Amino acid sequence: MTYEAFRAAAAAMVDEIPEAFLKGLQGVHVLPEAREEEDYEDVYRLGEYLDPGGEDFLGGQPGLGRHIAVYYGSFVAVAEGDPDFDWEGELWETITHELRHHVESLAGEDLLVQDDVERQKDFPRRG
Repeated sequence: MTYEAFRAAAAAMVDEIPEAFLKGLQGVHVLPEAREEEDYEDVYRLGEYLDPGGEDFLGGQPGLGRHIAVYYGSFVAVAEGDPDFDWEGELWETITHELRHHVESLAGEDLLVQDDVERQKDFPRRG
């Protein structure tokens, strides 16, 4: 799938999401680069929820807002050598996963963060 087609698919998917779930979200951004997890062997981050928090939290700046980033290059890396890779299915799963982080953040919850931490324990680490 080309970058342009990927971006168009992501935009169409976001358009299908009820507005109530997007409240407080400044945008879903499709970025061309791959995002490899630095402590892991052949593990790519397909997307992430970016919440700078309050002004005093991790150096966050007011006005940056909440965003979802989707990394096209990571999808390309994961899809390499897999003729059955489901681009649209994985894209939908990534967007809705990151959107759940957003909704939980607004509710003051971190259940999905805890689940992600547990699941990453099974990923192959470097060195």
